[in-house]
Amino acid sequence: MVKDELTYKIIGCAMKVHSSLGNGFQEVIYQRCLAIEMEKAGLSFEREVEQKIYYDGVEVGKRRADFVVENQLIVELKAVIDLEDVYLAQAKNYVVAYDFARGLLINFGSTSLQYKLVFNSKYNIAIADSNSGNSEILKS
Repeated sequence: MVKDELTYKIIGCAMKVHSSLGNGFQEVIYQRCLAIEMEKAGLSFEREVEQKIYYDGVEVGKRRADFVVENQLIVELKAVIDLEDVYLAQAKNYVVAYDFARGLLINFGSTSLQYKLVFNSKYNIAIADSNSGNSEILKS
């Protein structure tokens, strides 16, 4: 099992934001605050990174990920009462479409911060899930 310092730093930044603001704000507010915390943590990132989506070799549209951090990890934010499978599927799709090994789905909308690690099955990675202490592999 690999300990992922980058993921833990991002989750720590998200915890600071959530403990300060709580739940109930729009996603864009959390996105701006998380950017401030990640900057303070010395992380390099881009916000609202646009990526072309292809079907059968034809460009069919574009999507934006909330963050690409250290050119290694996609971060998708939500501000909903509870994470549903559709949000997890979206995060998985971004990880595959952007060809990243892993991603992080963070929900600020619940009373406690929620997060899920997602992995591209093209890469072989196992990372500890700090929510439960167990290894969690969510492949696309």
